[in-house]
Amino acid sequence: MIPPTILVVDDSRVSRMLIRTIINHSNPEATVIEASNAEEALSKTQSTDITIATLDLNMPGMDGLLLASTLLERFPQAKIGLLTANIQDAVKQKAEALKISFISKPITEEKILKFLNG
Repeated sequence: MIPPTILVVDDSRVSRMLIRTIINHSNPEATVIEASNAEEALSKTQSTDITIATLDLNMPGMDGLLLASTLLERFPQAKIGLLTANIQDAVKQKAEALKISFISKPITEEKILKFLNG
């Protein structure tokens, strides 16, 4: 099996580091691409196929939902998780409409592993 390429997008450096650490412990062969915002994520994935992505909802510029829809156009098979402390039904419904996973913050190893392995 080919190791996954996982995109981690969050404007919080601490959140990105935490997610990377969880990924590296669970799957050391995985390639992790980090970005602090949507524009950086789109730039870093220009010439790379991603298989999995975790996206923060609230970021400067383009939010995680818009980024998810853009990534799904380029990578229709990608498994995407939306990370947010905003647990409003409207946000959950938008995530469901895009067929992406909703992961409530705070970030925990259990939540990230459940998303990655689910």
